[in-house]
Amino acid sequence: MTDSSLTEILQQTLDDRRLSRNERRALRDTLKDFIKGEASQLKCHQAAFELARKTIDQVNSSAVLEWLEDVSQVIRQAAAPDKPTTAAEVIFSPGDHCWQRIANLLKSSRRFVDICVFTITDDRITSAILDAHSRKVAVRIITDNDKAFDRGSDVERLARSGIDVCVDRTSHHMHHKFAIFDRKRLLTGSYNWTRSAASSNEENFIIVDNPRLRSSFQDEFDRLWKEFSTW
Repeated sequence: MTDSSLTEILQQTLDDRRLSRNERRALRDTLKDFIKGEASQLKCHQAAFELARKTIDQVNSSAVLEWLEDVSQVIRQAAAPDKPTTAAEVIFSPGDHCWQRIANLLKSSRRFVDICVFTITDDRITSAILDAHSRKVAVRIITDNDKAFDRGSDVERLARSGIDVCVDRTSHHMHHKFAIFDRKRLLTGSYNWTRSAASSNEENFIIVDNPRLRSSFQDEFDRLWKEFSTW
C-alpha cells in the first residue's frame, strides 16, 4: 500500500466525520495487511493526524477529533497480534479411537491427572493410568461407589497401586465423565471408560484447552474431592 492510497482510504472514512461500524471493520482488515511493524503502524498514525490537521476547524473540530480517536483505536487493533484460537478435538465411538486417545493423553501427562468418571473397566486405559502413576504423575480418581464394585471394575486395583481414589458413597450416582491433564487440557463427554463403550456404544468426548472451561471443571473436581470419601 502506497502513502497516497493509505491517505485515500482514511479520507473516505473522514468524509462524513464519523467512522461507522462497517468502516471500522473494513479499515481494520485493510490495515492488518499493511501493518508489519512499528514503522508502518507509525505511518498510519501520521497519515491520520495529517488528515485531521488539514480538515479541522472551529466548526467541525469535535467531529474530526472523534474520528481521529476512532481511527487511532482501529490502528492499534490492526497492529495487535491475533489471539490464539482454542484448540478442540472431537472423537466418537465405537472403535479404538477413544480409548487410544485417552491412553495417549495419559502417556503425555507430566505432572497432574484428575479423572472423574462413572466407571473404569477398560484395562487398556487402566494400564495407561498405572503407567502415569509409575512415572510420578499425581493421579486422582473420583468414581461412583456402586460401579466401583461391579464385575470387571479396575477401581480397587488402581487404589491398591497407591493411586488416590475417591468415591461418593451415596444412594445417587456420580455420573460425570471428564478428566483434566496437567491442568491444561480438558476431556469431557458421554464416553465411559469401558470396553463396551469402545466396542459397541455410540459415545463421544471432546478435548479442549479452553482455560475458562477447564477452570470450571477443575473447581467441580476439587469440590467433589472434598465432599466424597477416599477409598
